[in-house]
Amino acid sequence: MTSRDAELRTALRLPPAPPGQRIGLFGGSFDPPHEGHRLVARVVLRRLRLDRLWWIVTPGNPLKDHGRLAPLSERVALSRALVGGDRRIVVTAFEAAHRIRYTADTLELVTSRRPNARFVWIMGADSLRSFHRWQDWKRIAAMMPLAVVDRPGSTLSVLSSPAALRLEGHRIPERDAARLASLDPPAWVFLTGPRSAQSSTTLRRLQDSLS
Repeated sequence: MTSRDAELRTALRLPPAPPGQRIGLFGGSFDPPHEGHRLVARVVLRRLRLDRLWWIVTPGNPLKDHGRLAPLSERVALSRALVGGDRRIVVTAFEAAHRIRYTADTLELVTSRRPNARFVWIMGADSLRSFHRWQDWKRIAAMMPLAVVDRPGSTLSVLSSPAALRLEGHRIPERDAARLASLDPPAWVFLTGPRSAQSSTTLRRLQDSLS
């Protein structure tokens, strides 16, 4: 077994979650992971006063083309290398072990297996823009508080998106973001601040042009 295989085997386990711990769930294909992802992780850890952040490397996004998706073991290894020694961030790929494709099923598994922790689902503003197209998106909003992190060029279109308008009455002020993990859903916050223009799509195109 190679070191990368051993690393993936560990990542397939559902991480522990001590009672009362405040944990952010940050899912994505991370193909490849980049500095913008790490910036989001650090921003939500600080702004939401989280104890841990689970960096969930997914088998694949049902709304995206997986034809050229890098192997899961590679994306896990690259994510861990990017995170470095930050012990607050746990890189995991447990969705693959449970054959999960949809976020609603991820949240159901996590809340049933780790019922005494306080979880927050983390998403980028571009994801909120298409959130109404996600499988069981209303159930997701009803299961867990949401933190939406602004991205360049997304602010105005996101806040007028179908999901944002539907959930507007449950949005808390950004100044109260530290309370989010202690609130019962539905509840969400829109976080502004430092942003990165990097994207995995752009990095893949650059890699292709150099190969």
